[in-house]
Amino acid sequence: MKENNIKLTTSELGILWTIYTENTALRCFYMHFLHHLEDNEIKGIIEEALAMIETHIERVKSIFEGENIPIPVGFSDKDVDLTAPALYTDLFALSFLYRGGQVIVPFYATALTKVSRVDIVQFIIECLGNESKLYDKSLSLMLSKGLYDRPPKMEYPNSVEFVKHNPSLIETWIGERRPLNSLEIGEIFSVVERNAIGLILIMGLIQVTKDKEIKEYLLKGKRIAEKQIDTFTKLLNENDNFSGTPTTMEVTNSTISPFSERLILFFIGSTNQVGISTLGYALSITMRKDISAHYALFMTDIMKYGHDGLKLLIDRGWMERPPQPIDRNEFYKN
Repeated sequence: MKENNIKLTTSELGILWTIYTENTALRCFYMHFLHHLEDNEIKGIIEEALAMIETHIERVKSIFEGENIPIPVGFSDKDVDLTAPALYTDLFALSFLYRGGQVIVPFYATALTKVSRVDIVQFIIECLGNESKLYDKSLSLMLSKGLYDRPPKMEYPNSVEFVKHNPSLIETWIGERRPLNSLEIGEIFSVVERNAIGLILIMGLIQVTKDKEIKEYLLKGKRIAEKQIDTFTKLLNENDNFSGTPTTMEVTNSTISPFSERLILFFIGSTNQVGISTLGYALSITMRKDISAHYALFMTDIMKYGHDGLKLLIDRGWMERPPQPIDRNEFYKN
């Protein structure tokens, strides 16, 4: 059987559906940024990001059409108002792109391990390569603009050491008194950075959202982000590892929303998924009980917050159902 005659697996179908939906949402944000950008360097890289996103959208659309699969609704020009004033500064647009790369590159790397049809494998490889190059450019531009705060540094170790089995030492090693190790510092810094950039995003959305229920939901998300920043910054400051928040971007004074409320809710839902997965990874490599407890509690908060957002989408009829197999139980009932 020819490779292109093989039906898509559930993993491939789900990944392509996600790529299409997420990219149509991102497209709206980049269109808004691009309409107002004044910094030519930032404008150039956002133009590149938008062109790449549109290419990925068209590739997925072409694959679905070839398989006679309905094209997802996703998001369109109807979800972005280009007549609205700029909601964020030029520098935040760059930070948004940089943060997106931190999420999207791992997504494509993971997706690559879950696909097998030759054309889909090649497509994911192309996406991963394109996103990796764009992330490298965004990081370089962040550094040149003075926006990027490097994670904390430490003295290089002089020798290789192993943890010895000692009942009194074990409590120190996994307990609360041991100084943070390099793995823990790196992940905690990332949590602070991620939430700091997310806080700026959600502040802007709160400012322009008119729906009272959605505004309350966003305010709750703001409090969760602030609590994470406060909790993990204190941990870093215990041993003078870090001081300050690694962003200086601001929201403009516009109160006119450039984005549909459906897009806002969907996008916040996507960031919730990222928050859970990244905290889960941080938890898996942490060896201090107090830090593990912080991660577990925040994951619980974010999961509950995500459920509340999902309910809002469903109640308003805005939740697009991912592809799913036939429910054969219905056949059995009939």
